[in-house]
Amino acid sequence: MVVLLFAISAHEAAHAWMSYKFGDDTARLLGRITLNPVAHTDPIGTLLIPIAGFVLSHVAGGASIPLIGWGKPTPVNPLRWRNKNVANVMVSIAGILANLIIATVSLLLIKILFQYSGLFEPGAALSGIGEPLSLLLFRTLLLNVGLAFFNLLPIPPLDGSKVLWTILPDSAKPALEALERFGFILLLLIMQTGFLSIIFSPVARLLGLLLAL
Repeated sequence: MVVLLFAISAHEAAHAWMSYKFGDDTARLLGRITLNPVAHTDPIGTLLIPIAGFVLSHVAGGASIPLIGWGKPTPVNPLRWRNKNVANVMVSIAGILANLIIATVSLLLIKILFQYSGLFEPGAALSGIGEPLSLLLFRTLLLNVGLAFFNLLPIPPLDGSKVLWTILPDSAKPALEALERFGFILLLLIMQTGFLSIIFSPVARLLGLLLAL
């Protein structure tokens, strides 16, 4: 939950910051350019759904239940953007980039922790904090990578769909807009059928290679 709150807060704050940089201060005036999770917490998407998933996974004897969650949507006013097409792409991917930056920092810290810190050497003075620290960093790495690539999917209301809308010809945009009403159902089907695991398997292999270097 700590990692999820931080990841969602960074994601939404990045959307707000990028929108401000392109001339729209709607989110800034509402105090959304902040890592304070209170500003981005959706009672259902950030708290109820993740906690319910955590409880159900333990009730089910440790069965793998996907950790899903979302933050309070960041309000933007596209009419105030400079260079609207570029702004729409940059604002849409800002949250993804924020999660990838956090994941990269986590990966570097993991490498330093295991190769140079000496925390796992027998008798190390601070060896007691090694395990919880490594657990926190691994969770941060995996969840932020997962959140970034999940949001790249071109399914409404995910960020990838907004990028796709920008590059689609005008004749195809109504089809994407019509798909929006079924977006959440499609996402649930993708997660429940295991298709999501197939999509992310190359990403998981890449992470494994990076960790093994």
